[in-house]
Amino acid sequence: MDDLNTPFMRMLISRIRAEDAFGAWENKKDSTLLSEYLVTKEERRAIPIIGDPDPETVDRIHYFYQAIALAIEEKSGQMAVPIMKLSHEGFGRLFVIVGRLVVLSKTLRDVHRFGFEDMAALNRDGCQAVDNAIAIMEKFPEVAAA
Repeated sequence: MDDLNTPFMRMLISRIRAEDAFGAWENKKDSTLLSEYLVTKEERRAIPIIGDPDPETVDRIHYFYQAIALAIEEKSGQMAVPIMKLSHEGFGRLFVIVGRLVVLSKTLRDVHRFGFEDMAALNRDGCQAVDNAIAIMEKFPEVAAA
């Protein structure tokens, strides 16, 4: 399931490309831009257990959850807002809110090791988060519309 045409993947690619103010990535393939999200098991083992996240990693995490929120908006027609609070040590919380409804709540830890084994895992996790959020919205439509 490494389809780049799912709502989540399209939003993630467009969110990444939005940061390219000078057109440096214009000729880069989408898969090349997304390769920054891939961390193999061997690469993850090489990353220390304790470490502070670098700014690029924090940006990638922001883009990931912003893409989830944008895909929720595209599918539901309601504005979704990601809110992330992260310490300099890589611990924190993330929420995606629609109306007054929290549709995604995640504890973030060891974010300096953030990544996915392959493109299919990236797509699967993003799409699953979107689908779960939509299901919560359908269960509590009054709160999501508030």
